Amino acid sequence: MKNEEIMENYPKYIMNTYSRQPIAISHGKGVKVWDNNGKEYLDFFAGIAVNNLGHAHQNILKALKEQSEKIIHCSNIYYNENQLELAKLLTQLIPNTKVFFANSGAEANEGAIKLARKYTKKTEIISAKNSFHGRTLAAVTATGQLKYSEPFKPLPSGFKHVKFGDLDELKETINSETAAIILEVIQGEGGVVTGDESYFKEVEKICKENNILLILDEVQTGFGRCGKMFASELFDLKPDITTVAKGIAGGFPMGAIIANEKVAEGFQPGDHGTTFGGTPLACAVAFASINTIITENLIENSQKLGNYFKTELLKLKDKYNFIKDVRGYGLMIGVKLATNCSEIVDKARERGFLINCTANNVIRLVPPLIIKKEDIDIFISMIDEVFQEIN
Repeated sequence: MKNEEIMENYPKYIMNTYSRQPIAISHGKGVKVWDNNGKEYLDFFAGIAVNNLGHAHQNILKALKEQSEKIIHCSNIYYNENQLELAKLLTQLIPNTKVFFANSGAEANEGAIKLARKYTKKTEIISAKNSFHGRTLAAVTATGQLKYSEPFKPLPSGFKHVKFGDLDELKETINSETAAIILEVIQGEGGVVTGDESYFKEVEKICKENNILLILDEVQTGFGRCGKMFASELFDLKPDITTVAKGIAGGFPMGAIIANEKVAEGFQPGDHGTTFGGTPLACAVAFASINTIITENLIENSQKLGNYFKTELLKLKDKYNFIKDVRGYGLMIGVKLATNCSEIVDKARERGFLINCTANNVIRLVPPLIIKKEDIDIFISMIDEVFQEIN
C-alpha cells in the first residue's frame, strides 16, 4: 500500500493515541529509512533513541535468526542461559549487580518503584518536574508533566515533584516516608534538559544521609547515547537502581531494572514478574547489540561526532537569533528555539530528514550511533536552509 492508503485506513482500525507524521515507514538500512512511496530519509530520530545500531544491522539480524531457530520464548518459571549471559554483561558495565528483565522503559520504572517501596518499607517517591518516566499509571504519575497525568485522575498516591536542579526544594520535600528519588540525568522528553555534576552529586549525598534510594532513569540515555555507556558515568554517579530500555536491544522490545545486591534482595519470589520479559530471543539480541556497541567503538563515535554535531549547531546559533540553546551529551542533542519547532520537523521531512520536536520548542536529535561525519554535514546544510526559510 502507498502512504496515502495506509493513512486513510488507520482511523478505522487503530486507536488515535499518536499525532503521527504523514508517512508510513517501509524499511531501513544503516542510517536511512524508506517510506511506502519509496522516498528515502536520513533518520536523525532513530525510533526515539532506540535504533542505536541503525536499521537492519547484520549483528542484530544474525542474533534474531540464530536464536529464533532455537527457541523464542520460555516462561520465567525456567532458567534461561541467555538471561544469565546478558545479566553478567550488564553488571560488568554498570555499578550494580542484580538484574530484572522487563519489556519497556515504563515497565522498568514501574518495577523500580515497587522495588524501592518493598525494600525501604516506605511509601513516597520524589521525581523532578518536567521529567518523563513512562505511560503506565505509576510511571505517568511519577512523570513531572501534568499534561500526561491529568486525564487519568485519580492517580496513585505517594508521588511528589520538585524542580529539576533545585536542591532546597528537594530537601524540603524529603520526609520519613521518602523511599526513593528518581531522576533522569538528561530530561529527554522534557526538552533535552541537562543537569550538572554538582547537583547530582549532592542528590547522591542527600540520599545516603537520609537512607533514601537513588533511581536513575537511563531509558533514553543508556547504551552509548550520551558518549558514555551510561549517562551516570558523565558525573561518576552510583545509583542504587538503574532502569534501562530503548537502546538495549537494537530495536527489539526490552527493558531492565539493575539494582545493587542489597536493594535487589527486596524482591522475593512472587513480588514481581512478567510473561515476556527476558525471553531467550530478547536476551540474545540485546547481548549482540551491546557487544556491537563495544566492539565497534560506537561510544567513542557518539562522543566524537556528538561534539562535532554540537559545534556545527552552535555556528548556526550564532547565525540565527531564534536559536536559544544547543545542549546535550554525545548523540543526544537538543536545539531550543524561540518558537514552536513543528514546522521545522515538517520541512525537514519534506527534504528527506527525520527529526523530532519535543517540549514544543526543542528539536531533539538522537541519530543512530553509527552515523558518520558526512551525514551530519548533509543535515547541517539542510537545517541551515530551513532556518533561512523561516527566518
